[in-house]
Amino acid sequence: MMRRLRPLLLLAVVLALIAAACGGDDDDSAGGSAPSGNSIPDGPEIKIGAQDFGESSILAQIYGQALAAKGYKVKYQALGGFRDIVYKSFDNGDINLTPEYAASALEFLNKNAGEATPDADETVAKLRDQLKAKDLTALDPSPAVDSNSFVVTQETADKDNLASVSDLSKIVDTATLGGPQDCPTNPFCIPGLKDRYGLDFSQNFKALDAGGPITVQALKSDEVQVAILFSTDAQIAVNKWVVLKDDKGLINADNVVPVLTNELVSTYGNDFSDLVNQVSAALTTGELTELNRKFSVDKEDAEQVAKDFLQSKNLL
Repeated sequence: MMRRLRPLLLLAVVLALIAAACGGDDDDSAGGSAPSGNSIPDGPEIKIGAQDFGESSILAQIYGQALAAKGYKVKYQALGGFRDIVYKSFDNGDINLTPEYAASALEFLNKNAGEATPDADETVAKLRDQLKAKDLTALDPSPAVDSNSFVVTQETADKDNLASVSDLSKIVDTATLGGPQDCPTNPFCIPGLKDRYGLDFSQNFKALDAGGPITVQALKSDEVQVAILFSTDAQIAVNKWVVLKDDKGLINADNVVPVLTNELVSTYGNDFSDLVNQVSAALTTGELTELNRKFSVDKEDAEQVAKDFLQSKNLL
């Protein structure tokens, strides 16, 4: 039978609870400390890297907020727009988790060996093999896919009768292709267009940004006639642009997938990995497109967009 607390001891407990309730709110960005009764083991702070485009920021917040809600210590690290910065940041210890894209990550790490396929599980398995040398791993891929896509305005599509990437052969000598700065070396961009489609845009390419507002504006103003945008970019639907069909299968399984250090997995165990996988499973391509629309069109900030999404999935 449990013994009742004596009055003085009861008073001390009450005062201690009040003091605890008033503290612990000093560092919201870091996610706070573990809630009372939480069995999270001691371990490293979870440092989530976000590249410099809206979707990456949203995804970083989605994973980070879900983890922070369970008591994990979380902070966010802004990164540049190129993948080499991501993996240098892992090497330097600046980050230990980031939302990645399976096929693109694989081909970066294997130096464009052409191992990525349209199958997400197969591609992620090969990605894990590449990550071993860096003491990193990948958890389950999300159903959400965000790949590069080749986009033209409706006017250009109608004028030149364009429906597929193969149709760009009609305008390859006169049109300008706009996209990220790494397009000349990215296997899914200019080299892929040349190898898979026989289309050489190397002499009429304009370096812009990685599927961001500069590329959108360039297509709007006809500065470029073909733009490389992310397939989940809400601006495509807003402007009623045409995504050209990848009829020869250049683009592979760029499913969203969390990449993280083995230290996080081994330290925090199955509860941690299961939570991250649960968050990934909640994402779909359609939902990711809608989250991007809220960010880029409605001008909501990434933190709020992520919070609303997680609440809708009962993950907060």
